[in-house]
Amino acid sequence: MTNLTPLAPGLLFTQCDPESLGFRTTADLPDLEDSFGQARAHEAIRFSMGVLRPGFNPFVLGEPGSGRHATVRRILDAQCARQLPPGDWCYVNNFSDPSCPRALPLPAGRGAQLRDDMQKFVADLGPTIAAAFESDEYRGRIDGLQEEYKTREEEALRHLGQASSEQGIALLRTPHGFVFAPMKDGEAMDPEAFEALADDEKQRLDGLMQSFHEQLHKLLHQFPRWRRELQKGVRDASRDALRSAVGHLVEEIKEHYTDLLNVLSFLDQVLQDVVEVGEELREQPRQEKDLASVLMSGTISLQRYQVNLLVDNRAAKCAPLIHEDHPNYANLVGRVDQQSHLGTLVSNFTMIRAGALHRANGGYLVLDAIKVLLQPYAWDGLKRALRSGQVRIESWGQMLGIGSSVALEPEPIPLRVKVILIGTAYEYYVLRELDPEFAELFKVAADFESDVARDASSVALQARLVATLGRAHGLRPFDCGAVARLVEQSAREAQDADKLSTRTRWLADLMCEADHRAALARQDTVLRDDVVGALRAREQRADRLRNRVREAVLHGTLLIDTGGAQVGQINGLAVVDPGESAFGHPVRITATARLGDGDVIDIEREAELGGAIHSKGVMILSSFLAMRYSRNTPLSVAASLVFEQSYGPVEGDSASLAELCALLSALAALPIRQCLAVTGSVNQYGQVQAIGGVNEKIEGFFDVCAARGLSGDHGVIIPLSNVRHLMLREEVVAAVGEGKFHVWAVGEVDQALEILTGVPAGAPDEEGIVPPGSINYLVAAQLAQMSLMRQSFAQGAASRRKPRRRHNAKSHGSKEP
Repeated sequence: MTNLTPLAPGLLFTQCDPESLGFRTTADLPDLEDSFGQARAHEAIRFSMGVLRPGFNPFVLGEPGSGRHATVRRILDAQCARQLPPGDWCYVNNFSDPSCPRALPLPAGRGAQLRDDMQKFVADLGPTIAAAFESDEYRGRIDGLQEEYKTREEEALRHLGQASSEQGIALLRTPHGFVFAPMKDGEAMDPEAFEALADDEKQRLDGLMQSFHEQLHKLLHQFPRWRRELQKGVRDASRDALRSAVGHLVEEIKEHYTDLLNVLSFLDQVLQDVVEVGEELREQPRQEKDLASVLMSGTISLQRYQVNLLVDNRAAKCAPLIHEDHPNYANLVGRVDQQSHLGTLVSNFTMIRAGALHRANGGYLVLDAIKVLLQPYAWDGLKRALRSGQVRIESWGQMLGIGSSVALEPEPIPLRVKVILIGTAYEYYVLRELDPEFAELFKVAADFESDVARDASSVALQARLVATLGRAHGLRPFDCGAVARLVEQSAREAQDADKLSTRTRWLADLMCEADHRAALARQDTVLRDDVVGALRAREQRADRLRNRVREAVLHGTLLIDTGGAQVGQINGLAVVDPGESAFGHPVRITATARLGDGDVIDIEREAELGGAIHSKGVMILSSFLAMRYSRNTPLSVAASLVFEQSYGPVEGDSASLAELCALLSALAALPIRQCLAVTGSVNQYGQVQAIGGVNEKIEGFFDVCAARGLSGDHGVIIPLSNVRHLMLREEVVAAVGEGKFHVWAVGEVDQALEILTGVPAGAPDEEGIVPPGSINYLVAAQLAQMSLMRQSFAQGAASRRKPRRRHNAKSHGSKEP
């Protein structure tokens, strides 16, 4: 029999010596310059920042609370400080096609200057136009043109009248127009006098009137052309007046932008447009109409000369760093606001609004992957912008082809930005698997560690992390004892005594809670007792469900024995994680065995409550039985395994060691001590393998035993490979030190069976024979007996099915005697 001894108390909890830390309080420590234990992730992020080619955007993957956001911001702050701020971006009217506003880049700070200059220009433009059209010079030129036209028209008619009067024909002006009539004695001849004339004279006069009428007709046809010439002259006069009056306003603005050719070109277009539409601007009421009315009525508005400052970097000292917390489609790529007018949505270039990509252009944009993926069309819009290298503003209605609106298509803006996506490993690998464009756009993975090796160097770094977090949150200094307790809890969070958790959220929260207790005690520093008290208070706040389970066990609602011995019954251990605080509790596992065909029935699986991993563990048990006990004979047992009083899903293989021990107990008819609980998984060779949640499982069984009274026989059997993960509560370690509770670590199922039954497992000798009376002997004997019984039943059934032969003498040709 193997002589296994329980683990010593020193193996159950790895302490951190406050004296080894080398400081009195965290006030003596400098801030941590880099993130704790994330050197590889740091290098990946810096690498992606250094590569300026498209697609080298980083995806930062890690667990929530691991300090990903703070680390990224710290690295990017330093990176941005080394870069100059990008320029401004404006949208201006496209006078040739107002539905396609032009994008105008300017150096940082010059966009606001241009906007202000154009606002002043618009304010001065109305009075300037009015003054130009009301000037004496303009009025004199217009009057001259009109007088010239009038004189030209009258002179032409006068010449025609003189020519006709010389021929005895008068040109008369009537309400219905011009007519010709014969003259007599300088006066128009009346009809009676004309009829009294000789026929030859009447024919002569009719011919003359017809000739002069044709000349009048030609002359009247020339009047519209002369009128158009007049209008053209008036327009030219208006343009000259506007160019003279407005030109000096534009020239004053140009003086500020002599180095920007694109602005000078825009100002030239403004002046040309004012000259072209000045008459309409003159007719516009002084009280500006609202934009929607202007757009719908077709009225030319002074707003057409304003500048929409889309991105303003005048206050920037370095490259922009934008963290968009609500990355919907419009917040990412921008939008065009609209106003409703008579059932139609209208807009213009002054209603274009920037998105996060515009504000981060020339710098860095930080996004949470899950937030982008949850917003409709946001992920597609982001990929489209990165792939094309430009930001194109489109409304949902334009994308989907729906809506009643005046479409506006702003000119795309060139994009030069690093997008940093922050998410979990699950999100990263799902995107990489399902989106073929993801790997092209996010080529760098910055993988955050969840823990680091626990040594003197990492402990010192975590102490500096405590100091840094304390200063960032305005907390009191922590003394060396409090820091030591935080280091110990960090190992517990990492589920490994030889590692430290790199997650900072839980650490910052615990520090704030401990600082609160120190404040209530009016202390200047946070002590170890404050950290211990904060942990206990946190546990107490989250233990409602755990207390309900414990009460159910203590009241007998959940059947758990912690004394005596039973055949085929064992205490397994399970972990419940409701999200806030995980806890362990015992669960009864039973096994039955009978003659059968070698099937091990998993009742949880048959009831569709068992998960795939749990079912795999049960199949391994069946393989173990066949491998160890039935190599040369059929396995003739039918066994059943069940988690008693389990009404929810069962997953994981951490109970397979307990299930195997219960099954072997049922086969060997050996009782199992109920004062013990078992956790661990096994393989086909009976080797015990590590499981998760070992601390919570031990503490869960300890709490039940302590509530019923520790007898010194209680304990838990765990895998040997889980010893390094032990960071048990102080009261559990104390009970082990007093001999009231025990923890055994086993590497094989035989060791666990010996502890549970007190009977030697029975190792085979050189000939493969196990000692009589051992566990393996009893199991093998029982299985052999079942195999013989099955063979006997099979032979009896075969003989009953065999037909009885009848002899017929005639059939063989013999004669009767």
